[in-house]
Amino acid sequence: MPRQVLDHAQAPPRTIGNNAIDRFFRISERGSDFGREIRGGFATFFTMAYILVLNPIILGGAEDKYGHHLSHTQLATATALVACVMTVIMGVGGNLPLALAAGLGLNAVVAFQIAPQMSWDDAMGLVVLEGLIISVLVVTGLREAVMHAIPQPLKQAISVGIGLFIAFIGFIDAGFVTRIPGDTGSVPVQLGAHGELTGWPVLVFCVGVLLTIALMSRGLKGAILISIVATTTLAIVINEIADIKPQAWGLTVPDVPDDIVASPDFGLVGDFSLFGAWDEVGALTLVLIIFTLILSDFFDTMGTVVGVSNEAGLLDHQGKVPNLGRVLLIDGVAAAAGGAASASSNTSYIESAAGVGEGARTGFASVVTGGLFGLALFLTPLATVVPAQAAAPALIAVGFLLMSQVRHIAWDNMEIAIPAFLTVSVMPFTYSITNGIGAGFVSYVVIKTVMGKAREVHWLLWGTALLFVGYFAIDPIEQLLT
Repeated sequence: MPRQVLDHAQAPPRTIGNNAIDRFFRISERGSDFGREIRGGFATFFTMAYILVLNPIILGGAEDKYGHHLSHTQLATATALVACVMTVIMGVGGNLPLALAAGLGLNAVVAFQIAPQMSWDDAMGLVVLEGLIISVLVVTGLREAVMHAIPQPLKQAISVGIGLFIAFIGFIDAGFVTRIPGDTGSVPVQLGAHGELTGWPVLVFCVGVLLTIALMSRGLKGAILISIVATTTLAIVINEIADIKPQAWGLTVPDVPDDIVASPDFGLVGDFSLFGAWDEVGALTLVLIIFTLILSDFFDTMGTVVGVSNEAGLLDHQGKVPNLGRVLLIDGVAAAAGGAASASSNTSYIESAAGVGEGARTGFASVVTGGLFGLALFLTPLATVVPAQAAAPALIAVGFLLMSQVRHIAWDNMEIAIPAFLTVSVMPFTYSITNGIGAGFVSYVVIKTVMGKAREVHWLLWGTALLFVGYFAIDPIEQLLT
């Protein structure tokens, strides 16, 4: 049995584990156990394993200035490799249940905005530069200082916004909600593919959601992971007996592959040019590109780290994240590592909240997730059996858990309620954590100023808000300067 000690006379007892691994990761001290951490690691992996398919599709589906395409096989290897290494490093060095992989949105910027202006190795070199700059900001203490300058209610609003955002991702990925193609005269999204729920895959998702909430309501350990496994099994059975077109499932078809083992191809690792882009485009364009990458990566990570840590109950009484400096440095290095491997910038994943929902509280869960990405290097066909319809119910459940933070926001105080509302609403409506944080920061500074309380705003928030003004106005600024 673990033993308990008292830190101070007034402090509650904290539990110390009996073995070295438990003590190193502070598993018992944080109220967890190895079972929860392992289940959490698996849950996080299954909810983000789609990146092994999606990142090669996004990057491999684009071409650079010279008409070159990246190999899908090599991209899958690079994606799994960097996710494996950086997630394990985050677990050991940051001791948070936080997984990292190629950032969605950032990879699209690289593929469709940056690469067409230069070669692939030049584009990835810019990603490496972005990661190095972010790492410097961490070392100087600026990135951590910005996070500490954020008022606690805004941090809670970030968690709530991420909850809605991640639930929206789940509904979209499962096909429960879809865009209305070519229709500009009505609402932009609809129920199902044609205004109603149709097809077996959506039924699988609905069963998964009901199963997940039923198991969670019963307080069953492993509810999210059990649901993913059970729903995947259901999807495999249905796919075998029903006449379903592969595209109905989306990116991942629940079909047991003929070949489970695949040899990794490391051909893209190290294929980048750090300063080659300077010969391809003008200095102003490069500055704007790097600025956009830095701002997106900077605040996406900030929102994710705060949201996941808050849900895990790891924030201290001042709302600070444990080991924040190391966590942010590892995240910055991950961005550079992603560029160096041609996998695009790697960043912390909000899907890590699925592991937290399963009970994970320490970096041991990240070591498990990273290990599974390592296995995926050789078992890519098996790792991509879980369809979005089986993984998405976990995102709905996690969205609910994060949404519960809304009760801590003082909605009767306009000075914080309006920025909190904008933070919460802009995230899902624009499909971007960064945009939501920016809207909250800018509105917070404006409201404090018009209320005659400008001095109450930390100078770092003033600077960050001004940067966000530039971020939102990037197009007219670009037109003025060119």
